[in-house]
Amino acid sequence: AKLRGRARGAGSEFLLACDMRFASRENTVLGQPEVGIGTPPGAGAIQHLTRLLGRDRALEAVLTSADFDAELAERYGWINRAVPDDELDEFVAGIAARIGGFPRDALIAAKAAINAISLPTPADVRADAALFQQLVRGEATQQRTAELFKRGFQTRGRTELNLGDALGDLKAID
Repeated sequence: AKLRGRARGAGSEFLLACDMRFASRENTVLGQPEVGIGTPPGAGAIQHLTRLLGRDRALEAVLTSADFDAELAERYGWINRAVPDDELDEFVAGIAARIGGFPRDALIAAKAAINAISLPTPADVRADAALFQQLVRGEATQQRTAELFKRGFQTRGRTELNLGDALGDLKAID
């Protein structure tokens, strides 16, 4: 995946499902805002982030619902590399060309072995999704989401651009 912008929640989870992630150093923001809204992530973020970042950093990413710039995401392992924006396209194309030139059977065998060690089971991801579905319907989540929409959630503006900060500013709702 090549990212030049913001990827939070499901967007981040889509990236996490990709084999590799490269991002614009200047223009990338990643986050998992779900806990700040009232649910755990439900589309694989818990599974992937724990494996990629380790337990402590996955807890930080998921429990704080904070925004992570490309440099911190790279240091933590959320992305493979943060590349200067003007070099990103050429860099990713070069990696794809290099891999594409190697013997197919070797690529398939190596990827299968790595996947067997590192990927979550479909059942683990489904369990996270079920918990998300249960909690997203809850009253606290509905109240927090409504408040975020009042503040400009999912429209271009301060709340959306700085969602991690906006979530931290919401009052606690039990």
